[in-house]
Amino acid sequence: MRPERSAQPKRLVIVSDAWHPQVNGVVRTLTKLREQMEVRGFEVTIISPADYRSAPCPTYPEIRLALTYPLAVKARIEALQPAFVHIATEGPLGIMARRACLKNKWRFTTSFHTRFPEYLRERLPVPLSWSYRFLRRFHNAAETCLVPTQSIHDELLARGFDTLKVWTRGVDRELFRPQPDVDLKLPRPIFLCVGRVAPEKNLEAFLSLDLPGTRLIVGDGPDLEELKRKYPKAVFAGKKEGEELARLYAGSDVFVFPSRTDTFGLVLLEAIACGLPVAGYPVPGPKDVIGASGAGVLSDNLQEAALGALEMGRVDPDVRLQGFSWEACADIFESVLTTIGGTRELAASKLKSSRAVSAR
Repeated sequence: MRPERSAQPKRLVIVSDAWHPQVNGVVRTLTKLREQMEVRGFEVTIISPADYRSAPCPTYPEIRLALTYPLAVKARIEALQPAFVHIATEGPLGIMARRACLKNKWRFTTSFHTRFPEYLRERLPVPLSWSYRFLRRFHNAAETCLVPTQSIHDELLARGFDTLKVWTRGVDRELFRPQPDVDLKLPRPIFLCVGRVAPEKNLEAFLSLDLPGTRLIVGDGPDLEELKRKYPKAVFAGKKEGEELARLYAGSDVFVFPSRTDTFGLVLLEAIACGLPVAGYPVPGPKDVIGASGAGVLSDNLQEAALGALEMGRVDPDVRLQGFSWEACADIFESVLTTIGGTRELAASKLKSSRAVSAR
């Protein structure tokens, strides 16, 4: 059976194993994307673990894994009668949605958000080639696989992925903004890092640096208590959101991004939007964002990068963030949407193609 499309030609189903109350780049991206697509006249439904009984993911208890079965996911998609299906993650729901699409010959798109092979290798002796073989098979069945940066595009292309398109990201400029009057009442300069406190974020590369002032960590995760004990001079603020998080950005002096495995790093855009120069390694994510914006210093020596960024001083987000917007993100997403019967959604793609290209 094929879902009926005539009544609601703009119905969009997004399947994601990552959703609220998780706080991460995938959830923020999909939340902003849904807002943008609804403004454009799409009726968007997110199929997520919130719709089912779930269990905590091993080593990632905050991530819930849906406990359901393929026929239930297939029936849910059929009941929604979508014109378009996008599979955002490669977890249990994504696998079941992909299976339903292939079985019923529904066309679909996917997106690559996370370096799960590298994350898995941090915890288990699983060869990268095995994990990437699974991901390549998963995504190559899609009409288009959206990837966050040109660097990731090139890496995946070399690994045999063949349906790739670069998909930019944005930042909420009303929330994340320069606030010159913020005083965090910590010794200056303040070197800030925001993100999950977990092994793959490489936080010890930052915490072990010999830097003046304060090293401030914002976030939660499995390594939090251990790092607190190991680095008692650092300040650990825990998980923050909204205006409280924006004030921490605005009151700091340098944003340090020690991760070597992120695919983009939305926190980079949030920091730049608040006027912070960024220090990081020259790897995918920082290389693309900082290389495009010029808003920081990248070096294999993180200490040199941090001190170099401090010397730069504040940056102008109006200048540095050109090309990074949620509107551009939605432009690219809309341009690749393909109806489950096989017709590309081209209504806006010609008009917006130049913006989509420049957003790379």
